[in-house]
Amino acid sequence: MTHAPSGRNDRTEFLPKLWTVWREGYGLADLRADVMAGLTVAIVALPLSMAIAIASGVGPERGLFTAIVGGFLVSALGGSRYQIGGPAGAFIVLVSACVMTIGLQGLILATFLSGFVLIAAGLLRFGTYIRYMPYPVTVGFTAGIAVIIFASQLREMFGLSLSGGEPAEILQKVQALWAARGTVTPSAVAVAALTVAAIVGLKRLRPGWPGMLVAVALASLVVAVLDLPAETIGTRFGALPNMLPMPALPDLGWAEVQAALPWAMSFALLGAIESLLSAVVADGMSGARHRSNAELVAQGVANIGSAVFGGFCVTGTIARTATNVRAGSRGPVSGMLHALFILAFMLVAAPLAAYIPLAALAGVLAVVAWGMAERHEFVALLRSSRGDAMVVSVTFLLVVFRDLTEGIIVGFALAGIVFIKRMSEGTAMRPLAEHQVTAREDRVVYFLEGPYFFGAAAQLGGVLDRIAEAPRALVLDMSGVPLIDSSGARSFHTLAARVRRRGGQLYLVGLRDSLRRQLEAQGLGEPEVRFLPDVAAVDRILDRAVESN
Repeated sequence: MTHAPSGRNDRTEFLPKLWTVWREGYGLADLRADVMAGLTVAIVALPLSMAIAIASGVGPERGLFTAIVGGFLVSALGGSRYQIGGPAGAFIVLVSACVMTIGLQGLILATFLSGFVLIAAGLLRFGTYIRYMPYPVTVGFTAGIAVIIFASQLREMFGLSLSGGEPAEILQKVQALWAARGTVTPSAVAVAALTVAAIVGLKRLRPGWPGMLVAVALASLVVAVLDLPAETIGTRFGALPNMLPMPALPDLGWAEVQAALPWAMSFALLGAIESLLSAVVADGMSGARHRSNAELVAQGVANIGSAVFGGFCVTGTIARTATNVRAGSRGPVSGMLHALFILAFMLVAAPLAAYIPLAALAGVLAVVAWGMAERHEFVALLRSSRGDAMVVSVTFLLVVFRDLTEGIIVGFALAGIVFIKRMSEGTAMRPLAEHQVTAREDRVVYFLEGPYFFGAAAQLGGVLDRIAEAPRALVLDMSGVPLIDSSGARSFHTLAARVRRRGGQLYLVGLRDSLRRQLEAQGLGEPEVRFLPDVAAVDRILDRAVESN
């Protein structure tokens, strides 16, 4: 299939993929495939949604609200055929910190506001740029999130009792957990270990089975039959509701909006990155192509809808999206059905969730964190080059020990600096060999190759300065230069002035017409510099000057 390039004139840029699938033809066989894929994803999403919600500092029902409402809207309106939306492990740190700072209602308001930020980002076509997130940054922040998620589950996995609240900062968290090591509950450790072992074992022996759901059900059964002293969803949160709450707008008071807006911006940034990364993964697995800006708009609508129904941040989820593709999904209908299947669980089996041990859900998230860590990719980047190693390491350390958003921004900036340095090193200037041009005493010819932008201009400035010391015609062959930025153009101004002060002339030959027009638009032209087609044209001018003298 040929896909139109994304651009401002592309009429399908904001068109949901659901409409595209219907237009291509959607039959009963497609529906059957999507029913099975949706059911498979729902089975995976069910324990994860509750586990992520609990780890984020809210009730498990909030995770289900998010998966139902947000997941349905992401699939119905999104720009990816296979994207599955819902609560994501990447948000645990931010959501938990938000709840501790401005409370549950503040979290819902921040989620609501982040939806409008995402819609604006999509309409402004920012999705086109977010897709260019450097790979070392994504590996670094994903690995950092994995470490934080795992650390956040240590308390439940070991059944520790803390005298006060669990600190958010990882160093303080580890210190507090170590200080409470004497309160370890053996039954909680056993339940968590059983859950992890069941998930890993089923993945190897029965990869087609819903390992997480089976493991949680097995752990719940063991706790109930043996009457183990393990805390469950019911003992901490009570019974789960069996229906979605009535929709309601959050409190939009000015003071509340001011407090929630910084969190909303962080949610929107992380959500945009996470959802588009997930869409790219789905594209790679399926051969399809997502519409990034339509996806951002859908993510925004989904966050608004989630907040209205009492949920929290929605984003594309890589693991569930990959499961959807592998399960044979034919399009967005499977994602919509996955949300409806979770709703059906709430209607029918919500009381059973009260028996799920929290240590079992912690074991689920421990396995998720281990899978998120991208250990092989991290090590490969550390070994690949000094620049990549610096970017992935700094991003990872900032995410773990400072702040997720700060890690992304600093990592992106460092990756940009590394890229500039590499591009500068790829720009070369060398004298033309005598077999290419005839040697003359009254001029010197240098060949420039590669993009001539601010990084390269700074690197080559010293070389150009040394060339300009002699009062002769300086010829720069620009036929190998595909790009010149304003800094590069400015360096030609400076060089031309120095050459003229010493009685010489700067010639730029072989320059592409578009680059010549660009330089002329920036004020570079005769008599400061002369543009000629080749070195032979320069030689003819010099010969006429000699004859006239």
